[in-house]
Amino acid sequence: MFKLLSRHGRRNGVVNLFCEKKIEVRKARVYYFYSSAGSVRFSSTGVDEVKIPTIADNIPEPPPVPDPSSFEQLAETVQSLSANGEPTFASLGLGGWGPVGIVQNCLEYLHVSLDVPWWGAILIGTVVVRVLMFPLVIMSQRNTAIMNNHLPEIQTLQMKMTQARQTGNQLETARYAQEMMLYMKEKGLNPLKNVLVPLAQAPLFISFFVGLRGMANCPVESMMHGGLWWFTDLTVPDQFFILPLITSTTMWITIELGVDGGRLDAQNMQLMRYFLRAIPVIMLPFTINFPGAILVYWCSTNFISLCQVGFLKMPRVREYFNIPKLIKHNAESLPIKKKGFVAGAKESWTNMKLSRDLADRQRIDEMIFTKAGKGPLQKTYKFDPTKIPKVEAKSK
Repeated sequence: MFKLLSRHGRRNGVVNLFCEKKIEVRKARVYYFYSSAGSVRFSSTGVDEVKIPTIADNIPEPPPVPDPSSFEQLAETVQSLSANGEPTFASLGLGGWGPVGIVQNCLEYLHVSLDVPWWGAILIGTVVVRVLMFPLVIMSQRNTAIMNNHLPEIQTLQMKMTQARQTGNQLETARYAQEMMLYMKEKGLNPLKNVLVPLAQAPLFISFFVGLRGMANCPVESMMHGGLWWFTDLTVPDQFFILPLITSTTMWITIELGVDGGRLDAQNMQLMRYFLRAIPVIMLPFTINFPGAILVYWCSTNFISLCQVGFLKMPRVREYFNIPKLIKHNAESLPIKKKGFVAGAKESWTNMKLSRDLADRQRIDEMIFTKAGKGPLQKTYKFDPTKIPKVEAKSK
């Protein structure tokens, strides 16, 4: 029976069962007594007096008012640190609004904001720059293909103009030069388009070179461990000389396959071919002392050039970008025969001497003509008809 009732119900049932009178059972009340803040407790001996600490005694003292000059120091400290806790380039004397400073600021943004390691930031920056330069490469490749297809006619006019210049016939030289200009205008040729890519890449390469060298020489501390594989420190040269060898090798392969999509074995690049082949060998002793950051950029741009050369040799790609198909000319049928390095150098030296002699002769003729027009008359005869001598008969 008691299990079916609650605790309070069981208690009332027991009281009603055994008690005649009704007894009211109430809950016990508990009273708590708190001593006041000023109460004093005496020990059993009645000698020592102990004071209980109050709440007010536990309140700490307010902190001192900071010095206003400390706010400026704190602001300078915050401004000199980037989001990842590294010193900003502005505090290191790097960056700015010049070409070199813009390159450094872009690399800092990739490293700090996107949390990209330094080797990845250099690689991404190189890819972005080469993608922006790709339209100029297409324009140069298209112009190079058109000039190669019209090479016999261009070489014929060049030979006539050279012969007229060597004989000193300025009228014929000017006439053939005018014919050359009209022919190129008719075919849509422009020799300056072939140098657009080198002229545009030169300032970008110099900006990256100077910017990365400044970052390595500063140095930026995070670049000391921002490399990859064996070149973890980008502020020092490669101790194994692997990066310089890769740089020279990739440049030589790029030159052999084609410079930015152009053909190195073209007939109009005879002397330039030997000069470009010598560049990787000449620059190797200098690149071994370059910091790793510069070599990472150089290797990256060389590998991109290799990919670009292979990409532009695909027939579908050339057709999509409206690049004409290259015509292979027979070397024997061309007006200007292909010559070796020594023969080409001798011919170039002979042409330079002839041009110098013609210029000297022209300058002397101009001096003589000017002197004859402004100077006194020179006597070129023995008898002066203006001076009639007196004729007197001799007396006998």
